[in-house]
Amino acid sequence: MSVRHAWAVSEGGVTTSWFDVRLAFADGARVDALAVLSGRSVRVEDVRAQPALSLDDLAVLADWLENPLFEACVPAPAGGAPAASRRARPAWPRGREGRRLVAQEYRAARAEGGDPVLAVMSATGHSRRRSLRLIGQARDEGFLAPRRARR
Repeated sequence: MSVRHAWAVSEGGVTTSWFDVRLAFADGARVDALAVLSGRSVRVEDVRAQPALSLDDLAVLADWLENPLFEACVPAPAGGAPAASRRARPAWPRGREGRRLVAQEYRAARAEGGDPVLAVMSATGHSRRRSLRLIGQARDEGFLAPRRARR
């Protein structure tokens, strides 16, 4: 995997940087991505793959890129030593507490008229697929109403 700084734009004291990312596999397949660092947030903006990625592969792309991309994009803290606990996605409690917080994010987004799945994705840092799984677990736990009436 290679990560190369492409360009940066500074405006109003905030710097936004773009990075070219290439993930090459032994069988000749490759994934090229354009990642954006804004503040302390890293996002993948564009993805091109040869051969094309399946939806399942696309869903795990963030996991493939997460650590190397974050290490390359986010500058090390003062003193030059990399932070051992630095992660691209925010810490999120596991188990019952995590499912309760997912339900809170979901309900808050619905109350504001926003997309509840995107709200959960943003809060947890997980992909859409993983966020939907967390929402389903919150429903099963009883924190959210059932999706459909059972017959």
